[in-house]
Parts: sequence; C-alpha cells; structure tokens
Amino acid sequence: MYKRLAAEFFGTFWLVLGGCGSAVLAAAYPHLGIGFIGVAFAFGLTVLTMWYAVGHISGGHFNPGVTVGLFAGGRFGARDVIPYIIAQVLGSIVAAAVLYAIATGKPGFSASASGFASNGYGAHSPGGYSMHAVMVSEFVLTAMFVFVIQGATDRRAPAGFAGLAIGLTLTLIHLISIPVDNTSVNPARSTGVALFQGGWAVHQLWLFWVMPLLGGAAGGLIYRLLLEERSARA
Repeated sequence: MYKRLAAEFFGTFWLVLGGCGSAVLAAAYPHLGIGFIGVAFAFGLTVLTMWYAVGHISGGHFNPGVTVGLFAGGRFGARDVIPYIIAQVLGSIVAAAVLYAIATGKPGFSASASGFASNGYGAHSPGGYSMHAVMVSEFVLTAMFVFVIQGATDRRAPAGFAGLAIGLTLTLIHLISIPVDNTSVNPARSTGVALFQGGWAVHQLWLFWVMPLLGGAAGGLIYRLLLEERSARA
C-alpha cells in the first residue's frame, strides 16, 4: 500500500508543480510566456507522463475526483479512497510549497496578489463567470474526465494508449475552462495553491471540492451503468 500512496503523492506533486508552475512562472510574460494554451498542455503532460511512470503502481488517479469516480464506477475499493485522497492532498501542498519557494525568488512576487494559479468564481474568475457557471463547468468536466478514464482503461480498449487519452482529455478540459475558473476538476490541485494564496481562494475552495467529487461520481456511475460489460465490473 505504501508504494501506491507514494505513487499518488508524487503523481499529484508533479501535476501541481508542472501545471500550476507553468501558470505562475511561465504564462504571464507578454512575449515569452506560454499563455493559457501552454498551461493547458502543461497540465495534460503532467498526467500523461506520470500515468506512464507510476500508473501501473497506483492506477494513476492524482485527483480525489478521479478516486471517488472510480469507486462509484466499481473500479476501486472503498477502504483505499481516504488514504489515496490524503496522499494526493499532501502531494499538492508540497508542490505548492516548492512553487512558492521558486516564485518568491523574484522580487515583488506575492502569492496573495497574483492569485497563485488558484481557482475562483465571480470576481476571481479569469473571465468573470458566476458561481453557478463554475459549478456547472466543474461538475460536467469532471464527469467527462472520469468517463474517459473509465473508457480508456476498459479491458476492451486498445492496450497501452490510456495515458495518452487521459492526458489529452485533461488538456482539452483546460482549453475549455481556464477562462471560467482557472480549471480545477481536481480538489487536491485546488487545495495546495489556495493555502498559499491564503485569502479568497481558501474561502471559495469548498466549490472545488464539492463539484469535482459529485461530477467524478456521476461520470463513474454513468459509464458503469450504461457502457461497462457486466463481467468487467469489480
């Protein structure tokens, strides 16, 4: 079990450091920055690389919404849900701490003022989207993310391509929703940076736990009930 939890810790660490790090360190420069398209690909690449690196050990969740979704989809045992989520959140917090240590090396940087790649709604949405719009976005996109994961890892799917499908799906999700709320679909990802932002991000964090968990569960159930072969269910 400790190897599986370590895999989830490092997978989530890489996701937050790579994804949020690209947003904090590399996206803001007008001429040299990678822009939100680059950030979208950074998030997708973190999942793709870590899925192939440690997915064979832990299943490559790196996300409480995915863990809950795979449990709802009959692919994951109940007793392991909480340990996985704890490992994921710890990985996120440590990654945010490393990112903070790097970012504060530039004079004048403020995690509070910059937002530190945190997720938000209303005044803290990049595009000014309302709380209700963000709730819909997080629910639907997390549901579809888990849906794709269930399908890509189905025993009937082509072998060896799941990581590519999952990574590209996360990229697409970010291309859709970075303007809406900086894209969460992952409560662990939201938690680490919110703690270092320390203000509005902490107050709005509840949404980025509730909706991805509900959306993940919905995606897992939909695939399980409608598309999975009965004999394939756990």
